[in-house]
Amino acid sequence: MANHRQERVRELLKRAVCEAIRKEIPVGDGGLICVNDVEMGGDLRTARVYISILGKPDQQKIGLSLLHKARPFIQEYVAREVILKYTPQLRFSLDDSIERGNRVLKLIEELEKGMPEK
Repeated sequence: MANHRQERVRELLKRAVCEAIRKEIPVGDGGLICVNDVEMGGDLRTARVYISILGKPDQQKIGLSLLHKARPFIQEYVAREVILKYTPQLRFSLDDSIERGNRVLKLIEELEKGMPEK
């Protein structure tokens, strides 16, 4: 269970990373990159940033590679915006929870269509 400080730092990092991505990576090249969540390490020195990339599959690959190339800039931006003793080392991971949620909703919709009306 994360404490209150970790939650505040997590939200600050999420906002700062979103802003850095918005400034650094154009939407057309790598699709629309959205920051879904940030998971902090217990010592606040590491942060895993869960992202989703909306676009075609080739845009998703390009977006992820652009994100890894822009990591030093994003790291520097976060260091300027979020004042901490140690700036967390950012690691990016694709989050497919939106696609899984859409798939579940589609399955529920198909089940409802197949049920007889009362």
